[in-house]
Amino acid sequence: MRHQKKGRVFGRERKVRVALIRSLAEALIEKGKIMTTEAKAKELRPFIERLVTFGKKGTVASRRIIVSRLGGRMKVAALLVSEIAPKYKDRRGGYTRIVKMGVRKADSSKRALIEFV
Repeated sequence: MRHQKKGRVFGRERKVRVALIRSLAEALIEKGKIMTTEAKAKELRPFIERLVTFGKKGTVASRRIIVSRLGGRMKVAALLVSEIAPKYKDRRGGYTRIVKMGVRKADSSKRALIEFV
């Protein structure tokens, strides 16, 4: 049983799972919206929303936190702080939207579109 176990494992080891979330976050920041599975989108949402909240602060410490959470990707962090975060300065949360897109034909996995609001 999974009593008090939070988060999804995706059948991966921890390092691979962290790399997956980081790459999904990078793609979302660069492109604005991405198509992925529903479970990955739901796992990505709180991760990316925390980064946007840090980006809204704009301090040196928050920039360093963003860079470390994204695995040292400075350009992506700069894009988040300079372009994405200022759009949401008056918004108190809920920066992303998940739209369910049906199932994938190949393996019938649920797909979803995650995008910035």
